Amino acid sequence: MARAIWTGVISFGLVTVPVGLFTATEDHTVHFHHLQRGTGDRIRHRRVNERTGEEVSSEDIVKGYDVGDGTYVIVEPEELDEIAPGKSQVIDVDGFVDLKDVEPVYFDRTYYVAPRGEEYGKVYEVLRASLERADKAGVATLTMRGKEYLTALRAQSDVLVLHTLHYGDEVRDPGKEMDLPARPRPPKRELDMAEHLIEALGIAWDPDAYHDTYEDRVRELVEAKREGREVVAEAVPPEATNVVDLMDALRRSVDLARSGREAGTEGRTRGGRGGRGGHGGPGGRRRGGEDLSGLTKKELYERAARRGVSGRSGMSRDELVDALRAAG
Repeated sequence: MARAIWTGVISFGLVTVPVGLFTATEDHTVHFHHLQRGTGDRIRHRRVNERTGEEVSSEDIVKGYDVGDGTYVIVEPEELDEIAPGKSQVIDVDGFVDLKDVEPVYFDRTYYVAPRGEEYGKVYEVLRASLERADKAGVATLTMRGKEYLTALRAQSDVLVLHTLHYGDEVRDPGKEMDLPARPRPPKRELDMAEHLIEALGIAWDPDAYHDTYEDRVRELVEAKREGREVVAEAVPPEATNVVDLMDALRRSVDLARSGREAGTEGRTRGGRGGRGGHGGPGGRRRGGEDLSGLTKKELYERAARRGVSGRSGMSRDELVDALRAAG
């Protein structure tokens, strides 16, 4: 059982419930050490005095605010603790807003919220169920680790969750950050066709159906280099759609999506996306020969390596299919 990273109370109106916060997500990123090229020696990061070059212990380090001209105002850690906002450890709900009104750009980190004891379960569930029925979020402030957070408290099917939010002045204005193109009014027929495509590609949300494929490729890269094998290059990104061909691209995309739905799992397996086939028949099937349609690019590459296909490391999936067909 995980330990709460913060404990306190939720306060809304005259109702108070003791709760704890638990981290809701975890990081699966592949981590590397820093080494000196050609030696394999680890590189360590140390706190070093800029003037003397000597290492400084953490106990001798204080915070300094630069006021210009190399002058700093020194602030001790205990001084920050004394002025830290809201030491009462209360998630103080100011009010409730419609979830749809909170733009995703404001969300930062997510925590699960649990009652601190069975005796508080009823009050907790009343809050959770009422938020779920109303489809609203409680906007609250929270002090944690010496910092005050703006948060949104909302309900999932069986638990309350708390999202830390960015303050308004922390969210950048897209119009000031980039040169956005003019917004010409799209023709109705293109909008209608795009809506048909969105409808044809509609799916149920299932986060378990997805995983970090880039992390998989990083691990495959490390394993291939460890074993001295060639590394399979990924296919280049598709070219941008020409505005002149937009209507045709939308129409063909709708046809592919619908045909893929009708074909079911078999149609999705053929050639990857939307039933797109390879060469030599649907999904790269060779008449009277081996069906390569269900193989991943990695599996195709491994077969090409066993058959001694030259230039395989730079081939796309379809090129690997063609090369394997040619090699028999």
